[in-house]
Amino acid sequence: MKSKKTVSLLLVSAVLLVSCTKSKTESEQGAVSKTSKLTPAYSVEGFKTVDADGSRITTGRDATGKSAMAAASKYEVSQVGAEIMKKGGNAIDAAVAMGFALGVCEPFTNGLGGGGLATIHTANGENIFIDFREIAPKGVNLEIYLDENGKSNGKIREGGLSSAIPGEVAGMLYMLENYGTMSRAEVMAPAIKMAEEGFVVSTYAANAIADAYEKATKYPEMQKVYWNEAKLPFSAGDVINNPDLAKTLKIISEKGLDGFYKGEVAEALIETLKKYEGVMTLEDLSDYKVSVAKPVIGDYRGYTIISTPPPSSGGTHLIEILNIIENFDVSKYEINSPEYIHLFTEAFKLSFADRAKYMADTNFTSVPLGGLTAQAYADERAKLITDKAIEEAVSGDPVLYEHTDTSHYSVADAQGNCVGVTKTINYYFGSGVMVDGYGFMMNNEMDDFSTNPASINKVEPNKKPLSSMSPTVVLDKNKKPFMILGTPGGARIFSGVAQVISRVIDNKLSLHDAISVPKIWNNGPKNNFQYEVPLKGYEKYKITEDTIKKLEEMGHGKASTAASGAVQAIMFMEDGSIYGTCDPRQDGKAAGF
Repeated sequence: MKSKKTVSLLLVSAVLLVSCTKSKTESEQGAVSKTSKLTPAYSVEGFKTVDADGSRITTGRDATGKSAMAAASKYEVSQVGAEIMKKGGNAIDAAVAMGFALGVCEPFTNGLGGGGLATIHTANGENIFIDFREIAPKGVNLEIYLDENGKSNGKIREGGLSSAIPGEVAGMLYMLENYGTMSRAEVMAPAIKMAEEGFVVSTYAANAIADAYEKATKYPEMQKVYWNEAKLPFSAGDVINNPDLAKTLKIISEKGLDGFYKGEVAEALIETLKKYEGVMTLEDLSDYKVSVAKPVIGDYRGYTIISTPPPSSGGTHLIEILNIIENFDVSKYEINSPEYIHLFTEAFKLSFADRAKYMADTNFTSVPLGGLTAQAYADERAKLITDKAIEEAVSGDPVLYEHTDTSHYSVADAQGNCVGVTKTINYYFGSGVMVDGYGFMMNNEMDDFSTNPASINKVEPNKKPLSSMSPTVVLDKNKKPFMILGTPGGARIFSGVAQVISRVIDNKLSLHDAISVPKIWNNGPKNNFQYEVPLKGYEKYKITEDTIKKLEEMGHGKASTAASGAVQAIMFMEDGSIYGTCDPRQDGKAAGF
């Protein structure tokens, strides 16, 4: 998931009007609007995500159970997962129910018009990667996204031409039919209920809706759902529903794949995109297929890392980073000290150099996955790390070692079924285009392609854009489930996941602390150090001015702040319980029993 925040005078005026008509504060999340006639389908009463000062609340985000656990970026969705498993469903049933529900109550990051990736470790030890990533329509070509000077004309980012063929419905139904135990009607009922009865708008959601004000003026279909009767964005504490989306979900529940990829929904999707210059066709939709493959698998200090292969770069370079880091004793460094940051950012740069050269859709190019994930290759890369920063990392030759911004949620059951799902419509509210009369936003995943003709990830018909999504399962040294985790965050995803894994294994932090401590990034082969401002209560891990000065002396250049990611994770504890926790940077709270 990526977020694009555009503030105009019109938006400022709208927000001022909202603040005059509603006297809610950020701390009132969980309170139902007094003017609303709706009662939310799932209660969040008493659960607050921000305090009176507007700081994110880091406590009350976790849960412990014996039989099942669900951790999502929305508390309502975690409740859905726990509910499904209480009724006898397994973790895959719960993951599908959560996927459809998340698209209802966090529609600015994901939904029926998007796609994603899933990593599954089954109770019998099978590892599966399910790719329901979006695909470029047959009618696109690089030239339609370039101006007369060969530069991007903006159509790859917004409007009908920015949408790739959505895979979410196909992916959810594939998981259910092949690994679930319940019917479509059973797993889709919670999402339908939520779309009909409503959900509480959180502070986080309200900000996303307000930031999309200008987008909604250009693509007015979305105003029907996300603006109130006064033609202003809904605000925190309001309860909103989406009857059009409920109708669409019912059609899918009754007809399955044909309910989305053929018939009235498909026709409306194509017509709405065409209104905004789209070239997607009914044939594009009906031809969509889910891809299933083996995950990439690595080893980190005896723990098994199971994650995503292409079209995601995430799993491969997550393993590469950890393999590089394994050459060093991370435990002797204080988290976010100059030495700690230097080590991780150098590993990030080396990995991103390889990513830029080798990573793309494997149907269009050969990717040396075996080499990139080989420990021996990482050992050679690690030799490049000295006490001075690499100004610009260059790619290595993994072939020599070759063997033959989004939303994430994690689910686990007592049998040992583990599911990590990351899905997206890309930017907040995607392309801006809502399918008229059917209530879901279309993605702008074409923006994940490059408009550089020389890029390995350039726009081509029927191609999947490069992703960084990294839903990951970690097994312990006895090959038993240990962790499930993932995060949104665009190119920051896999480096963020690597840090959480290392903090738990190397620094012995609790899972919640490992998630809450400020993360660091260097997204690219050049010096581009970025860091998070600490959450309230985690100031001891702050990146200080002294630390930044020392990093500059080591050659890291100027530093900047960034905010990205929200890890939703589960851990299997030594006492046999299952622990879940959600990142306080978003609206999640785990639920289990």
